[in-house]
Amino acid sequence: MKQYTYLIADSGSTKTDWLVATTGKTPFRLHSGGLNPFYQTKEEVTEVLEKEVLPFIGSSIDQVFFYGAGCADKATSRPIYDALVDTVPSAEIIEVASDMLAAARGLCGDKPGIACILGTGANNAFYDGYKIAHSIGSLGFWLGDEGSGSYLGKTLLVNFLQNELPQDLHKQFEETYPGTNRLFVLEKVYRQPFPNRYFATFSEFISKNIQHPFITKLVQDAFILFTEKYILKHQDAEIYPIHFTGSIAFYYRDILKSVLESKNLTVGKILKSPMETLYEYHLRRDM
Repeated sequence: MKQYTYLIADSGSTKTDWLVATTGKTPFRLHSGGLNPFYQTKEEVTEVLEKEVLPFIGSSIDQVFFYGAGCADKATSRPIYDALVDTVPSAEIIEVASDMLAAARGLCGDKPGIACILGTGANNAFYDGYKIAHSIGSLGFWLGDEGSGSYLGKTLLVNFLQNELPQDLHKQFEETYPGTNRLFVLEKVYRQPFPNRYFATFSEFISKNIQHPFITKLVQDAFILFTEKYILKHQDAEIYPIHFTGSIAFYYRDILKSVLESKNLTVGKILKSPMETLYEYHLRRDM
């Protein structure tokens, strides 16, 4: 078997996980800022690659597989693809695909199942063991992303601004995020870049207070909404394992499992990142 050096990326809007691996050797990982062609130009993507990735990966990359949020097709993925072509000239193969395909390949392997992402954003797909066969399309954080970090943060923030938090949580929120008021928030989310990242920053507060009944219910309700709007719309959802990847799914997996079981769904893998299993997928494909 020919020896290849792979560069594999799994990118969300907040961060990108990179894995560099040579056949027969132990892979190593690194991280960079999130890369999303919906928000970033080729020049901005190139800047992140040159500062945060290229100095650590060497110059003998044979194949690049970049999976990312916002990489729905060739047209939308163009800023990522063009930046990789320019910055990794040694690569014989450069493929750019959606983070949903990364999740499906990493979670399902060569078996059918429903793969879901719950990180900064949210997504879902039915994977038939070879390809994504069906998806309830994501509408992004303004119109959807139920269950995601940005959705949870947005919900918490709205509750705070509208004085709907219990008194103890309201006081703690004020102390944790001093100066947060309506005008400040409107400036952050409508006039500054990456409002989804801003909303997702409140995940730390949610995590710290996850045992509080109000926060537990907030997360539970968001997972119920995700399940009803996406998972249950897949035909025969109850007969396939439901897999998840992403920090929100991973850290709140007990609540997530409870919601899925209440809907008579089969809980599959819940991984923080699909990266290790994704590398195994590519290694098997080239054997």
